[in-house]
Amino acid sequence: MSTQPETPPGPLPGDEAEVDRSATVARTATGLLREVNDLGLLQAADVHVARRLGAVTGERDESVLLAVALAVRAVRHGSVVLRLSAVDQLVPEDVDDSGAVQAVAVPWPDLQEWLAALRRSPLTVEHPPGVVDEDARAPVHLVGDGVWLDRYWRQELAVARDLRERSGSVASFDPAAVAAVLDRLWPGDPADDQRAAAAVCLSHGVSVLAGGPGTGKTTTVARLLAAVHALSDGAPRVALAAPTGKAAARLTEAVVSAADTGPFHDDERRFLQSASASTLHRLLGIRPGSVRARFDAEHRLPHDVVIVDEASMVGLGVMARLLAALRPGARLVLVGDPQQLASVEVGNVLADLTADLAAGGRGTPHGVSALTRTHRFAAGGGIAAIAQAVRDARSEEVVERLRAGGPDVEFLEVPDAELVAGAVLDVVRADVVERSRAVVEAARAGDAEAALVALDTHRLLCAHRRGARGVSHWAALAHRWAVEELGVVPRADGRYVGLPVIVTANDAGVGVFNGDTGVVLEEDGTLVAAIARGDGPLRVPLARLAAVEPVHAMTVHRSQGSQFETVTVLAAPENSPLATREMFYTALTRAKSRVRVVGSAQAVAAAVNRPLARATGLAERLRG
Repeated sequence: MSTQPETPPGPLPGDEAEVDRSATVARTATGLLREVNDLGLLQAADVHVARRLGAVTGERDESVLLAVALAVRAVRHGSVVLRLSAVDQLVPEDVDDSGAVQAVAVPWPDLQEWLAALRRSPLTVEHPPGVVDEDARAPVHLVGDGVWLDRYWRQELAVARDLRERSGSVASFDPAAVAAVLDRLWPGDPADDQRAAAAVCLSHGVSVLAGGPGTGKTTTVARLLAAVHALSDGAPRVALAAPTGKAAARLTEAVVSAADTGPFHDDERRFLQSASASTLHRLLGIRPGSVRARFDAEHRLPHDVVIVDEASMVGLGVMARLLAALRPGARLVLVGDPQQLASVEVGNVLADLTADLAAGGRGTPHGVSALTRTHRFAAGGGIAAIAQAVRDARSEEVVERLRAGGPDVEFLEVPDAELVAGAVLDVVRADVVERSRAVVEAARAGDAEAALVALDTHRLLCAHRRGARGVSHWAALAHRWAVEELGVVPRADGRYVGLPVIVTANDAGVGVFNGDTGVVLEEDGTLVAAIARGDGPLRVPLARLAAVEPVHAMTVHRSQGSQFETVTVLAAPENSPLATREMFYTALTRAKSRVRVVGSAQAVAAAVNRPLARATGLAERLRG
């Protein structure tokens, strides 16, 4: 094989050397707003919102309008609050997907003068630290150096208030009955971390069941459901939910499968076998584009228990709606890994709710338990040890363990500039082609199950979508390798028997969800997509799928909740805004048997040392 850098013929989508910023420039902006916009720290929409609010209230102070525009930017990036003392850490966002970034020099206002301008602005209401006037109305709320837009200020207040009120409104089960049920469902070790977690969930109105990949969260959920059934008068009304359709389908399959393996009574087994999870939006009756929901504070959900899986992906707004819609006596159990990437929406709720677990256990109105014993990775294996070191931010140990390697860990250590060249391409190409060959051969034989198993033997994960290390570039390479080495002859639309695909939008009518993966087969002269399901592949004519694309590679965000036998991780460059601890941890822990990390030691260390920069105030409110 060639050791020269390979580049797919012609430009790839998203591989542009420079980003066209014409849509991000606020052409009518002037002064400080225009200057910061030109530096790439604000988009046109941020500026327009700030100027519109200024026009409505008569505010013309450029520093105040800048703070509002930056608060809008912060929300776009997932933060609930803008900390004015941290604005010098902002970096241009127009290179977010294409690689490294450099800080820019910005003439920021003096912090004290900036705060004084905000305090006297008609746009702002200031709250003294620790004192909240929930009736105060203003477009902007100021506490210390924190700036909140009104909508997210109120959502955060509502979540904190509902958590406190719910903590004392849920009736407790009889402790002796709970102990007896837990003894039956978890016989043997009374210190079992799953049993302890279930006990916490049964004794709190709101609880968090936290744990990394493979720690048995779903097993615990199934037995927790059986315990609730055993402790209730009659069959309890339970809702299972998840942020995405794919996660909901996976939760349903996991609970139903667990019914055949646990120490359950017959009625409990039937209860689990009848489980069916939905998306949170469907549970609440939220329609796309609507601000109304079927269930809210005036029309409560009828359930006794609501369990939400993959809760790290639940944003602040949906959490506020869910808490408001729960009956006063209903239990809420949030299940997930707070170390994973946060929601694509605003907030970092699960991390906020578990902040005190890592900070010494200060009292909060909800119960938190953590599963620590992993069942996915080999006992004492390299993946588990590195994942723990990443969680603990021990960057030197992470690099040392990667360099030491082992049967389940490989570190292809190369400078960031060489990540797309030479030996890297050869190694990645070998794995991609091996997997593609197995998929294509099984698909040609009409064996959908074998094709789907082969599909998950290896996955290439990228932090970036665009650029030389992005999904679009590597997906094009993988497609070309399959064509060159496997004798694949794609149709005019690029599809062929054995093509791996991913669904990119929910289609409840067909029964597929955003994130579902599958393989293209031919049946009776028609191309169909065989979609992975726990009870056997779901076959859907390819023409029925309105939103489907090849999945030779995927972003780390899309991989959340999935697992693959082997994973190749293309590390984000050292000074990329995507080189974060959560991004690296999520990518690393998608592997069941083996992980290969490609990149520089500096890039790995930078990611481990850099937590996700998402500012919120919920954890502090809960402590208060």
